[in-house]
Amino acid sequence: METAIATETLRALRRILRASELSSRKLAAATGLAPSQLLVLQEVGRRGEATPTGIASALNFGQATITNIVDRLVAAGYLSRTRADFDRRRMLLHVTDAGKATLENAPDLLQNRFRDDFGSLPAWEQAMILAALERLAEVLGADDIDAAPLIDAGTIQPPDR
Repeated sequence: METAIATETLRALRRILRASELSSRKLAAATGLAPSQLLVLQEVGRRGEATPTGIASALNFGQATITNIVDRLVAAGYLSRTRADFDRRRMLLHVTDAGKATLENAPDLLQNRFRDDFGSLPAWEQAMILAALERLAEVLGADDIDAAPLIDAGTIQPPDR
């Protein structure tokens, strides 16, 4: 039998999942990008030029994931690749004019709001929320699932469109 607390917990979890879904849809409608793609584009834009390895490290994404996302962004015309002058083995990424326009028109990601609002909470409250979410992941049998630090219920590597 479900308790009132369990019911309210499930409702809160569902609201979070729904907010993620709505945010992803809004982003896709405005830009045609998935949240993971926008994060990569934003990170390259912040740096001016970047290596895929640097982007993977900064976003805590796997190298294969970054390669896949970068390939898609290059194919869409949002990023360009060039060889580094100082080391021809190194690939440098740059945001194209189309990528800059997309960044200007992209809605704010849900996780940007999360970072801002969560970061303003006291450290004890942040730790309490983290502990509760880690425990909830364990209760749901999801504690061993590898997940990028990204608020998106979908796959991190969206299918070809």
